[in-house]
Formats: sequence, C-alpha cells, structure tokens
Amino acid sequence: MSNRYEEVTGQLRRSYDRAVERRASSPLEPWKVAPRSAFLELLRREERRSLLEIGAGTGVHGRFFADAGIEVVCTDLSAAMVEHCRAQGLVAHERDFLHLGFDRKFDAAFAMNCLLHVPREDLPAVLSGVRSVLAAGGVFYLGQYGGIVNDGVFADDTYEPKRYFSWLPDSELRAVVSEHFVIESFATIDIDSDDGSHFQSVVLRA
Repeated sequence: MSNRYEEVTGQLRRSYDRAVERRASSPLEPWKVAPRSAFLELLRREERRSLLEIGAGTGVHGRFFADAGIEVVCTDLSAAMVEHCRAQGLVAHERDFLHLGFDRKFDAAFAMNCLLHVPREDLPAVLSGVRSVLAAGGVFYLGQYGGIVNDGVFADDTYEPKRYFSWLPDSELRAVVSEHFVIESFATIDIDSDDGSHFQSVVLRA
C-alpha cells in the first residue's frame, strides 16, 4: 500500500460521505444501461448466483442485480454510502479497495467507476484482491473512464475535498488487468468528451 493510497482513500471517504443525497438524486447515464444489462445476461447464462459490488455508492447497481434475483453484497469505503445501501435493503459493508475482507468466494464482481480512484501503483494489488474473492471461473465487470492519461484531481471538481482520479489508456489497462484475469471483452463507449477520453467497459474472468 502506498502512502498516496492512504491519502486518496481518506479524501474519498470525506467526499462521498458528504455526497449521498447528491449521488442518490443523480440519474444513471443512459450509456451505462446496456453494459450492465449485458453483464446480468452473462450471469444468468452461466447461472451465477452471487455478486460482490465494489464501490457500490448509493446502491443503484446493487439494487438492479438484487431485483434480478442475484445475491448481492455491496462494499464502499464511505460509511454514509454503506448506510444508504442498507436503507435500500442491500447487504453492505464499509471496506476499502485493498481490504475487502471476505473469506468466502463470489461468482461475480462488479465495479462501476470506482477503481479509477486507485493510484496506478496500487492497482495490481487491488485487482489481486478482487481475484482472491472470486470463485474459479468467476466473472468481473470493470467499467471506468479512461483512454487518456489522467493522474490527480480535476480543478473543476465540485466535490469537497476534490477527488483523485487515475485514468489509464486502453493499452495500459489491458496490460494491468491481464496480469490477474483473462480478458473476455474490452469495449469502449463514446461519451462525447472533448479531451479524447471514453468509457472502458471490460469483462474479465478469473
């Protein structure tokens, strides 16, 4: 664990503890619907029963999978977000990326726009931790902004404290995830950005 990881996660806790209502009232971006639905269809085809959501936030995705009959366990480093998940009827635990802390195995994992907060030097350890809680052959959906290099905070970020982001080019994300998983699919989604970034939608297998 790097010193930067501890600093970043401390700031993220404070940022997201203050942002529960803001996040809960924000609509889901339409382009996230299709990859999420496709992942659910994969779980159904393979008769996957359990899913660990990492960085669950307000539980919008966890609730989607739970309503579809999947056993969902949510984690988030923000205590306020965890409480909001529980208020939605979800099982939720306060855990950071490097300390998932489960001695059971899940059929699947789901991480939407959360691992982009992990410093590049800590990402291999985080991916190894996700791999360790997946059953053999389990599937992992990783979705996040990237396609360009970004390492730091955005000056115009309206969260306080401002959040750290680590965006990776496609080639670098492919390389680092390949050290821990088999890449089943790697798609990019246009988000109408003006800086060359896009959304990386990745399905991985343990």
